[in-house]
Amino acid sequence: MEASDTNRSLAFLHTEFILFGFPGISRSRHLLSIPFLVVYSVIVAGNILIIYRIWVEPSLHSAMYILMALLFSVNIIGTTAIVPKAVLSVLLGMDRTSLATCLFQMFFTYTMVMFESNVLLVMALDRYVAICRPLRYHDIMTSRLLMLLSMAGLVECSLLVSPIIIVASRVSFCTSNLILDFVCENMVLLNLACGDTTRIQIVGLMVRIVVTALDITLLLISYGCILSATVKVVMGKDRHKTLHTCGTHLSVVVVNYSCGLLSSVAYRIPISLDIQNLTSAIYYLFPATVHPLIYGYRMREIRTCLVKSWRLNSNL
Repeated sequence: MEASDTNRSLAFLHTEFILFGFPGISRSRHLLSIPFLVVYSVIVAGNILIIYRIWVEPSLHSAMYILMALLFSVNIIGTTAIVPKAVLSVLLGMDRTSLATCLFQMFFTYTMVMFESNVLLVMALDRYVAICRPLRYHDIMTSRLLMLLSMAGLVECSLLVSPIIIVASRVSFCTSNLILDFVCENMVLLNLACGDTTRIQIVGLMVRIVVTALDITLLLISYGCILSATVKVVMGKDRHKTLHTCGTHLSVVVVNYSCGLLSSVAYRIPISLDIQNLTSAIYYLFPATVHPLIYGYRMREIRTCLVKSWRLNSNL
């Protein structure tokens, strides 16, 4: 009897899925399009605004600001892979997605999330060189080096994410084709698989833990060296400015990893699906929303350029 049931299930393997996020408010899901669109508009407008100011202001053409522009670009690309599809799903009912599309979204979003951490690591390297090797800063932190580090980071992130996607692509899905989330998540997708996927989920979890622990360790070591060098080398107002800049970068790091930790915990404890979906939305959207606010408010050079641009436009 069990063999017969198994064969019957395997005859209906799913290759198409339905993204049904926030199932607890199914009757008013269309209203979710409003916060999604508002947040997405803020993300695109805020990140593009600062990218543009960095592009047109010669005083902001140093490595630090170029890396900020790269971080903001990743914010836009990563959220664009998620929000438009989510809006079409809740507003127009366009919630069907193929397995290939779902896996591609997973690969793209996970790669962007990991690459964002990689950019933060390069930003820590930039600050270390600026403090410990100030006379050689422009010789070391060249555009060529930034491009090489960025490309290497992107390739590394792609290679780390690929095993998760490859394993998921080889799983058979026969229990259901309803993904109770607004975005394709590895944990949620594997819950629809035939048989026990505990080992596969552990592999995915271990990859995430190792990568996150490595990134956090490198960041802590980097900023520990930076703070130590700042106290020893930099004096007076320059010390205050350096600490302020490093504090800004650390604020961004704390926001990113706090949201990641919240999302990771939420999918592994017994809470409602709507709360899980909310933590997932915070993880993917909140950092991209606040990055421009943090840098725009705390970085004096960027704030000055924004104010100057606003006053110039007001006088036209």
